[in-house]
Amino acid sequence: MSALVIKGATAYAAGLPTQGRPGDVVVVDGVVTDLDAAAVPRNADVIDADGLVLLPGLVDIHTHLREPGREDAETIASGSAAAAVGGFTAVLAMANTTPVTDTAEAAERILDLGRSVGLVDVQPIGAVTHDLAGQQLAELGLMHRSRAQVRVFSDDGHCVGDARLMRRALEYIRSFGGVISQHSQDPSLAGPSACCHEGELSGRLGLPGWPAAAESVVIARDAQLARHTGSRVHVAHVSTAEGVEVIRWAKARGIPITAEATPHHLALTVEQVRTYDPVFKVNPPLRPIEDVEAVRAALADGTIDAVATDHAPHARHDKEHAFVDAAFGMLGLETALAVVAHVMVEGGPFGWADVARVMSSAPAAIAGLPGHGRPIAPGEPANLVLIDPAASRTVDRDTSMSLSRNNPWHGRTFAAGVYATILRGRVTAREGVPTSC
Repeated sequence: MSALVIKGATAYAAGLPTQGRPGDVVVVDGVVTDLDAAAVPRNADVIDADGLVLLPGLVDIHTHLREPGREDAETIASGSAAAAVGGFTAVLAMANTTPVTDTAEAAERILDLGRSVGLVDVQPIGAVTHDLAGQQLAELGLMHRSRAQVRVFSDDGHCVGDARLMRRALEYIRSFGGVISQHSQDPSLAGPSACCHEGELSGRLGLPGWPAAAESVVIARDAQLARHTGSRVHVAHVSTAEGVEVIRWAKARGIPITAEATPHHLALTVEQVRTYDPVFKVNPPLRPIEDVEAVRAALADGTIDAVATDHAPHARHDKEHAFVDAAFGMLGLETALAVVAHVMVEGGPFGWADVARVMSSAPAAIAGLPGHGRPIAPGEPANLVLIDPAASRTVDRDTSMSLSRNNPWHGRTFAAGVYATILRGRVTAREGVPTSC
């Protein structure tokens, strides 16, 4: 028998009777058994959590782990370590690997690699189209019926631009309750070298840009297709006020649509691009403050359902180029909680229960992960994260668990941080160190 006792933490989770009050949590063999540690199990590992916040383990529905194919940028092992340090107990691995995760065999390989590491539950996302080429559907049904039980499908990095193909995908996945996570950006509204937000600043800097409409027109089309098919669409990395308004319109009409925002679209603006630093080149691009404020407000009022990192590690030889030529993306797993706490909790509209909703229970529900995002209650799996709200840690890219160093938060100090992550009763990371290290 394995036992863990968390003493004195202030817990927040859906339906928790002791929400917001310090208390104890007893875990035996990976399951919460009691909310009172009056009788501590023999040989239990005891964590003194006085002053700490306890939430359900974080869930990231948008992670790039690069394996197979680009193990120089990230592996499932290194990405899992970063996730555990960041408070995550489950991550969904995007399909844009080499080869692409577009078959049942490829999906099962990702699942098995994640299980072999064991720091976090790694659930593969299947490609919508074969080789992400946007021409023919991938093996959607076979991936779902495989051991991986794929429920989320995405060509992330590419928009499924063909409306007829998107309709067919939605009709296909409806039979098993799947969801299409769409990279909502119409490539025809910008040239192939577009690399930042289209506006006054891009003109001044001489950088080709994407207009905000490139996002909102795809969201609008997909919302109508979701209504027509009765199937689910999820909007990845919402970044514009226009996109928010379309999602709000669709939800008001009962259309089955959900959405996510990234920490960087909540906290950074297009002004970072002034330096031409390629670490700030992301897709979709960083936007003006008006868009950032709209995304924050939409997360607060529930129009945007979840936070997802879009963790996108890159080797230095892919990122350290002129801005136009550099790869898109930045790291996010280890810093997501701290950034969200800084933007949304510290003087913002959120409490810790809201953080639990947007970073745990809502993403778990979108992805269909039954063991995650659950209430902290007897009988529930002990997938948990302990947060120190007064950690005051400075981000150092050179100490990251990721193999890559494209960290936009380098040198920034955040007040809150992850103290420990617990996967089915086992501590997988504590004070910035995964248990395998």
